Amino acid sequence: MPTGLFRLAAILGLLSAVGPFAIDMYLPALPTVAEDLDSSIASAQLTLTWYFIAFGAAQLIYGPMADQIGRKKPLYLGLAIFMLGSLGCVFAPTMDWLAAARFVQGAGAASLMVVPRAIVRDRYTGTEATRLMALIMLVISVSPMLAPLVGSGLIAVWDWRAIFVALCVAAAFSLLMTATMLPETLEKQNRVRVNARSLISGASILIKDPAFMSLTFIGGFGLASFFVFLASASFVYTGQFGLSPVEFSLAFAVNAVGFFAASQLAPNLGARFGIIKTISMASTGFLCCAALLLALTLAGYGTLPVIIFLLFLGNGFLGLIFPTTMVLALEDHGEIAGLASSLGGTFQMVTGALMIVVVSPFFDGTATPMIAAITFCAVIAFALTRLVLLRLPQQD
Repeated sequence: MPTGLFRLAAILGLLSAVGPFAIDMYLPALPTVAEDLDSSIASAQLTLTWYFIAFGAAQLIYGPMADQIGRKKPLYLGLAIFMLGSLGCVFAPTMDWLAAARFVQGAGAASLMVVPRAIVRDRYTGTEATRLMALIMLVISVSPMLAPLVGSGLIAVWDWRAIFVALCVAAAFSLLMTATMLPETLEKQNRVRVNARSLISGASILIKDPAFMSLTFIGGFGLASFFVFLASASFVYTGQFGLSPVEFSLAFAVNAVGFFAASQLAPNLGARFGIIKTISMASTGFLCCAALLLALTLAGYGTLPVIIFLLFLGNGFLGLIFPTTMVLALEDHGEIAGLASSLGGTFQMVTGALMIVVVSPFFDGTATPMIAAITFCAVIAFALTRLVLLRLPQQD
């Protein structure tokens, strides 16, 4: 494997992991936060929803900005905003304050999602881009495996506010790494001057491209299923099944391992079968796992081991969907890679946030609403694959 590819994957992976860390470290604290700030479970879940909304919407700013002024400056701006939001969370006296600070935090973290995707497109396309994206996801996999445990440890030693102090430190390290280790991948002669007309024109091209839109929402509904899990799992695992925060963190890590382990297979499967066929097989597998889990749960067999095992398998199929849909969606839009990455990311994040909002009124502390929502997302992703993507001219 080329050394340059691995080095770039490590840098981009560590940068991209900051946003997920802000989610995963926080998950074990959700019940404690709701109790400490004298609020409801739904209100605590909304702190995730506002984070995701800002995370998605702000990508529309960072993407065009990265096309016009280069890739590094938007990263500096985003990390500074992320640190400001993290400090707001540290001193939050109410749930509304915390939700607002999480919104600011998400707005900053958005740069760490959209810019690395554009950097991947600057350097590679096709199977090599999928390989780089898979390596980045391997680095990001540290977050769901370790972040909840770190969060649980900080809660045990101090309290939930210490999580956001740690996130400030992580953002400061990321700023240093961006300044000293990350090269600028968009040369000045390749930058695109952005104005309202060019943005509208570029967005119009993307929205009218059925391949871009179908790939974006196949990945988007896969991501939405994971967001529903993130918002509900801590309450289900600690409430219905009586796990401690540390035990929840370990169970959560098992589910995440399936996702990131499978993502490493995506480049080889894409090279062997084609990227579109890989997406098709993965969406089918994801639906089968989700539907089986829902059926078993409704029949009264939704025990904790069954849920963890089938979510492990389902997340494995998601691990094949995400890197492949990301890469293929940008494949034909290299000249507006920043805008394409940001628009796609916005659609995906807003889809995930809306799913949390839709599911929250039905959440009763049990696994059933969570699993039903995951299955719904799997159905939509499967339908988009079969009814739209597979009917388009093959592009891989």
